[in-house]
Order: sequence, then C-alpha cells, then structure tokens
Amino acid sequence: MVMRVNRFLFLLGALAGLAPIEFAAVTPDPQTPKKPVSTKYQDVTVEDPYQWLEQDNDPQVKAWSDAQNQRTRQYLDRLPDRAAIEKQLTEWYAKTSPSYSSLVSRPGILFAMKFQPPKQQQLLVRLTSADDLKSEKVVLDPNVLDAKGTTAIDWFVPSLDGKYVAVSLSKGGSEDGTLHFYETATGKALPDTIAHVQYPTAGGSAAWNADGTGVYYTRFPRKGERPDADLNFYQHVYFHKIGTPDSEDTYSIGKDFPRIAEIALEAARDGKYVLATVANGDGGDFAHYLLAPDGTWKQITQFSDEIKIARLGRDNALYLVSRAGAPRGKILRLPLDVPELKNAAEIVAAGDAVIEHIVPTSDALFVGDLLGGPSQIRRFDLNGKSETIIPLPQISAVQEMLALEDGSLLFRDISYTEPAAWFNCPNQKTEPVKTALRSTSPVSFADIEVRREFATSKDGTKVPLNILFRKETKRNGQNPTLLYGYGGYGISMSPNFEFTRRLWFDGGGIYVVANIRGGGEFGDEWHKAGNLTKKQNVFDDFAAAAEYLIKENYTRPEKLAIQGGSNGGLLMGAMITQHPDLFRAAVSSVGIYDMLRVELAPNGAFNVTEFGTVKDPEQFKALNAYSPYHHVVDGTKYPSVLMMTGANDGRVAPYHSRKMTARLLAANKSENRIFLRTSSSAGHGIGTALSERIKQLADTYAFLFAQLGITEELTKH
Repeated sequence: MVMRVNRFLFLLGALAGLAPIEFAAVTPDPQTPKKPVSTKYQDVTVEDPYQWLEQDNDPQVKAWSDAQNQRTRQYLDRLPDRAAIEKQLTEWYAKTSPSYSSLVSRPGILFAMKFQPPKQQQLLVRLTSADDLKSEKVVLDPNVLDAKGTTAIDWFVPSLDGKYVAVSLSKGGSEDGTLHFYETATGKALPDTIAHVQYPTAGGSAAWNADGTGVYYTRFPRKGERPDADLNFYQHVYFHKIGTPDSEDTYSIGKDFPRIAEIALEAARDGKYVLATVANGDGGDFAHYLLAPDGTWKQITQFSDEIKIARLGRDNALYLVSRAGAPRGKILRLPLDVPELKNAAEIVAAGDAVIEHIVPTSDALFVGDLLGGPSQIRRFDLNGKSETIIPLPQISAVQEMLALEDGSLLFRDISYTEPAAWFNCPNQKTEPVKTALRSTSPVSFADIEVRREFATSKDGTKVPLNILFRKETKRNGQNPTLLYGYGGYGISMSPNFEFTRRLWFDGGGIYVVANIRGGGEFGDEWHKAGNLTKKQNVFDDFAAAAEYLIKENYTRPEKLAIQGGSNGGLLMGAMITQHPDLFRAAVSSVGIYDMLRVELAPNGAFNVTEFGTVKDPEQFKALNAYSPYHHVVDGTKYPSVLMMTGANDGRVAPYHSRKMTARLLAANKSENRIFLRTSSSAGHGIGTALSERIKQLADTYAFLFAQLGITEELTKH
C-alpha cells in the first residue's frame, strides 16, 4: 500500500515531549482461544495456537473478526481528528484534477485509464492525441456498470486497428477478472465474455490477432478440468474468435509451463507475431515464447538465460534486456527470421544504470534507466549507437514509456514534489515537451525539501534514504517521522507524488522512503541480496534506516512510526518482533506474517521463488529464523500496531493479519494497543473504491496522529 496524505494547518503537533494521545476507553483486549496444532518441518516441531483463524468461512472466525473490527472502530472513531481528516481528504480528492495512466497507442487513437474523483473507479477513455483533451471520449465507465463502485478494470487491450478493446473486469477488489469486449467508437458491449482470465496469483493478459477477429488470452482451469486446489494455477493461453461461444475456444500454449507460471502476451504492431513472457512465479526469472506467422510457438529463452525483458520491435526484431553477467542489464537485438537466442547481438553494453524499460520505435530505441531510485532516459538508434540523454526533472521517476505511431516517445514522469505529467519527446529531438495529460494538486509542495542520504546497514551496506520535510524543519529529535519500506521482488521504491502527504507535513512530520535491499534499485544483485535465505538483510537495512534518523536527530523512537504493505507488511512484522523498542507505532497493511504456511495459500505458492520453501532445509532455516508470527514473545512491550487487511484479498490471505493480531494481543505487556481493521469491500488494494481508500487513509492518519502526539486543526485551503 502506498501512503497518501495532505494539508492541515499546523497547531500543536511535534512539540518536544508531547505525549501520545489516548482517548475514551476502548474495549479490553479480547481473549482469543488457543487451539494448538503441532507441525514438524525438517527436524523442528512448531506449535501454532491460532491456526483455527485461517478458516475464512468458519462462523467462529467471522465472529472473532467482527469483534476485532468493532473494537478498532470504537477506538478510531473516538479520535478527535478522525472525522475531520476524512472530510478534508474527501474535499481534496474532489478538487483533484484527472490523471491518466496505462496509455496504449493505436493509429489515430490514444487509449488511457482515467482517474477522476469523486468517481469510485478509473474509467477507460480514448483521445486523438495527448494534447487534445477535447477529443476525449469514454469507452467504458465501470462506475456506470456498478453504482456501488466495486467493479474495476483490471486491464485492457485494444485491437491493432483500435476498433475493438478487450477489458478484464473484476469486483470487490478480488482481481478475479472476466474478459469483455467493446466497440471503441460507441462503447457498445459485444456479447462475448470469458470467465477467469485474470486472478491475483498469476494476473492475466491478452493479445489480438492481425485482423481483429480474435484474441489470444490467458485463462485458468475451469471447474472439473483440474482439482479444486489447482483452479488458480496452471495458467494457459487460448484463442477466442469474436462472435463464438468461449466453449469453442482453442488451446494455444501453456501445458508445459510450471504450475506457478504467470503469462504476459504482446502482439507485434503488424500482428505477425505474438510474444509470451512466462514468469516462474514471483522470483524474477522469465522464459519467452514466440508465435510465428505459420501458427507455431517457438521457445526463444529459458529461465536460466536471465533475459528479464523482451519487446517486439517494428523492424522484425526482438529487443531483450539480459542480466547474464550484467546484473544491471545489457540490451540484445534478435532478428525474428532466426529466432534463437544464440543469434542475438549485444547493442547496448551494461553500465552503472539499471535498465528498467526498453521501447523500440520505427527508428530509435528508448531506454528507461534506474539510478538507485530516480530515473533517466537514453535514446539510441536501432543499432545501439548515437546515445543521447533525455533531460528529466531532478529526483523523479519515469513510470511509463510509450512509442507513438510517428516514432515519438510519450513518457509519464513524477517526483516527490510534483504530480505526474506525460511528456512527448518528438522523433529526432531530445527535449521533452509537457503534454495536456498532466495532473495538478489541490495543495502545494513548494515548501517541501527532498534530501537523499545514506544509512549504513549491519553488514556495512549503504542504504539510500529519501527524506521529505518542510524547509523550516529543525533537526531537534522531536519531529514525528514516518518511515516507509518494501524490499522485495526486485520492486523499486522510486519517487512518487501523493498530495495527501500534505497532511503529514503540516503536522510537522517528516516522511522517509528507504531503498532497502530486496528491491531493484541497484539491479539483480540488490534484489538477490534480500530474497530467499538473505531476507534478513532487508530487515537489517530498514532498522539501520530508523537508527540513522534517530542518530542524525531527525526524530527519536517515541516520535517514529513505520509503514508497509504486502511484502512490506512482512517487513513491519519483522520490525515489530526484532526491534520493538525502536519506534512508537506501526501501520501494516495486507501483510504476510506466518512464513511457514504462506506457501499453502494459492498466491503463496507463487512466492516460493522469492521467499523460499519449508521443504528446503536451508530455506526453512531462514524462514523459521525471521517468521514474524513465530517470533512474538510473551511478556514483551510492543509498539502500537494497526493491522489492515481486505476480506477479498487473493494475494495475501487475510488470515495472516488475524493470526498476527491474536498473537500480539496475547503477548503484549505494554500500554500500547494492537488493532485489526478488515475491509469487507476490498482485497489487496487493487480495485478498491475511492470512498474506501479515503476511509483507510483517514484511519491510518488518525491512528498515527494519536500515537505520535500530533494535534491538527483542519482548515480549507
């Protein structure tokens, strides 16, 4: 989960020695029944007192979860800032300009996802260009389909001529998508639908054939095709002809792929080829397959080849990012008339930058690089020559790159202090021009300074910190500080803009993002130094970041809070159990805490390539050494914790949050409170309605304000 915040008039917050705020009495911590279950892993027997909380549909579990929610609401709703925070956030969102993402180009048409508060969900629109907002037409508005705002667009793929668009729709944050088809010009739905093309375990994808008469698409097994335990695994590719029932769809490829394969499809601009990128779970290894004009699939790369990105060019070539002997990436070009990896030639050598995006156009190759967090863009000719740097705002991130029909480049750039904007870099030119697709903020960040400093981890590794604060902030050790981290899957914590952080800054707060190991900020080596048996490095890096902020007098433990979600929730759990005295409060969303049973859940099996498995002796040893749930110690004084989860989460089972909450409640001997908040209308966070997102944010910041002793007076700006 990415934190959001915004402007309040600062009154009393962050005064030296101000005590955390506690209000009306809360229902005492409930006594959760223990029903111990013993399991032997390798030669170690592990007792689990709360395994019974794993059963989502058990009436006793539902009653327990409801009681926790009531207790949490009782506390949060009595905080004096809570209602005012939600009101202010709602007003800010209503003033927010539309934002555009997921752009796709077709001849004469730009498709985009448009977020336009107060609409609950993003809608799909089309434009004639990025500079002609008057040309915008709505193709599909899920808010019209579903007045409750719980239906979301997972992804969309236009036909190569732009006449039709395939759209995956899911409900309630479940990400369980059904494929629908629409006419671009009219928004009219075609009768065709295909169920279960998308699920959180492996995602989903589609690619149109050359003449727009059908699509190749991913699909999970149907009931009866495999055992029930496998219905969210074994993703295959099928072909659907428009106007025919999906029962007549033909199998294309996938039977030889791993159980945890995740398939992404891409069609060449002329439709001659279809590329399938197959991930082996979530660990970052990929194989690539090419569907040739003769209708046969050919494997181009294997998982062991270390090809991380593949893109079809417009010159009958495949462009590849290889990390074989190049942890930060080098670029290869493979002619499609001899599609074997041995025929690929290196055209851009490895360097200090991590290659994150490649976009081949008709006569150029644009490369998006990562420089430890911030971005840069380089332009080459198609042979990797004539390198030029495209100027970008300082300490910013390029989130998307797109080639247009005329060979120019569109890219979306964002920073910590400026909202996202799409830029156009015309063909043969290097100076980007801001387009009409730009966001504005209801509040200014002109007074916010961004510093990039480095903490030293336990083993001596330098860990970058991005520190945001108001320019007049004094380093006196009294500042409320929120430290955010993730550290997994090679995902980089690049600069991003969240206008709602204004709330935190106006409370005198400092906001910090740590670029810890496990991410991809410095390439494969940085990722692999924080996965599998080396996961402890991630926690050591984050602890070092907290210690640095205290040592450098930005804050002190009583004024420090930490936040993370999903894999970052695991990070929160490790910090709570390994360093309970280092911070005052933690907000942990949709987190993973029982690392010995995580692989038993459908999506957990996909995570084995990132975390490891209890079936491997060394990996079990590492998992057992840090698994947060198993390292809660009775009688320990724990910080205040707000656990947040979604009942429809298909990525991380909600039971992780239930079990961790129960264990902390039983063990905690401090006066600090442990709370669990379960949203019945959300999942992992993707597709969550805007109103629910605002409520989650209001709960988060009311909790943090209370715990860190911040008092605010909400004022309209």
